[in-house]
Amino acid sequence: MKALLTAGGHGTRLRPITNALNKHLIPIANKPMLVYAIEKIVNAGIKEIGIVINPGDKELSRVLGDGKKWKAKITYIEQIGGALGLGHVIKISESFINKEPFLFYLGDNIILGELKDFVRQFKKGNDNCLLALSQVRDPQRFGVPVIKDGKIVKVEEKPSHPKSNFAVTGIYFYDHHIFEAVKKIKPSSRGELEISDAHTYLISQGYQVGYNEITGWWKDTGKPEDLLEASQLMLSRISRSFDESIIPSSAGIQGNVIIGKNTKILENTLIRGPVIIGENCVIGNSYVGPYTSIGDNAEIYHAEIENSIIFDYVDIRAEVRIVDSILGRNAQITPVHKTLPHGHKMIIGENSIMEL
Repeated sequence: MKALLTAGGHGTRLRPITNALNKHLIPIANKPMLVYAIEKIVNAGIKEIGIVINPGDKELSRVLGDGKKWKAKITYIEQIGGALGLGHVIKISESFINKEPFLFYLGDNIILGELKDFVRQFKKGNDNCLLALSQVRDPQRFGVPVIKDGKIVKVEEKPSHPKSNFAVTGIYFYDHHIFEAVKKIKPSSRGELEISDAHTYLISQGYQVGYNEITGWWKDTGKPEDLLEASQLMLSRISRSFDESIIPSSAGIQGNVIIGKNTKILENTLIRGPVIIGENCVIGNSYVGPYTSIGDNAEIYHAEIENSIIFDYVDIRAEVRIVDSILGRNAQITPVHKTLPHGHKMIIGENSIMEL
């Protein structure tokens, strides 16, 4: 079995963070989001992975390499023509899959459980398609299965009036018949080949479409609050790991905290886990509270931070309290009274949120 992993698109709902960074490389607990998907795929016994990327994208291959790090083989597939729907992603990947059964995994999905049981079910069963479902509060944001007598009879894409509270997650298993489906369906009103239409086509043609429910935590990280929730989950699973000798007597470390190499914790600093701090950072006279991740080469002075994602090279030198925030690479926060004229200086990108 092979795996097909999506890593294209433009992450418009996560701008301005995604203006300069592929959404799938956003760090969750200091690990690129897409790495969690790769780890789940490899742990399920699948070693050959195709990653669908935007045309000309070199960043993903630079970060992920050829897959040897995970004892796998990664092939990069450019989605020429732009984002034309998940059906199009599958359609252009036929030569990579080559008649083999495969796992289709949307790279912005993060799950807590493993995929081994799904792989086993699909291999041993008679289904041509197996969908992973999850109960959600807002099914209108997703593809929603219509289930009658224990069988899926239709899948509706982002319905205004969902017929169940189940969502089709970004985890699917297919045999080669899915290529027939994506070639037969027509673009939707959005101009995309909808994966829900492909599922409905399979059902209409008598192919077996099965399902199973993801029993653990699942999150589609499409919005900033989703990223923070995913970060909370991953940080809640870390263990305490740092060199105790680097902590001065006036500083305190409470709970599960990871501190990277060459990071300096200065006087009058309190770090209360779960927290992960990268390498080559300096943190002084500050409070770093639960569910915060700080990337490499960050400097933080006289600040309080909690439940936030701080990227590499962020510089914070202000007596402020930062909560529920995402600060992109090279972001700077300085005290307003240190510059003239006094006032709030802002360079704000699309979809930014600020509380002053």
